[in-house]
Amino acid sequence: MKVQVNSIRAGNVIEYNGKLWVAAKVQHISPGKGGAFVAIEAKALREGNKLQERFRSGETIERVHIDERECTYLFKDENGYTFMDKENFEQLTVGADVLDEDQAKFLQDGMEVTVSLYEGAPVGAELPKTVVLAVVEADAVVKGQTASSSYKPAIVEGGVRVMVPPHIGVGTRLVINTEDGTYMERAKD
Repeated sequence: MKVQVNSIRAGNVIEYNGKLWVAAKVQHISPGKGGAFVAIEAKALREGNKLQERFRSGETIERVHIDERECTYLFKDENGYTFMDKENFEQLTVGADVLDEDQAKFLQDGMEVTVSLYEGAPVGAELPKTVVLAVVEADAVVKGQTASSSYKPAIVEGGVRVMVPPHIGVGTRLVINTEDGTYMERAKD
């Protein structure tokens, strides 16, 4: 639906130049000279690239409604990633173009994922902020390199490479941030 650009808030999804964008930051600016405007920083829903755009205060823009469904990850096949809607038990297939490779590395059977739909088609998937994975391969610690905080590379389940503290060994379960793939802490289980 068309709305005045003044009513756009962070988190709203807008359609601009034929693409869907999630407004990340919205500022209403009234300079001393000239007309007021709204500066919007947005991220493309599918591609992930960023946009910074200024709109005059009276302009209208298309705000779209996105359905969000709580789903459970089932499996991956040649069509993409298959999820089951927890409410009506329908299966949704999210293509590899929608779920980026960095996120897909963290998918585990039975993982709870929020799938975003626009006009019935998946346009995004949001993984939990953290995931617990076990270390399957870790380099040995090199003694004497303690002048600065030292981290060593380790491979966790799913083939993800993570920099971890020296005391972490094979089999240790770690909490990993799914947004940037960094080590957060040892799992408390």
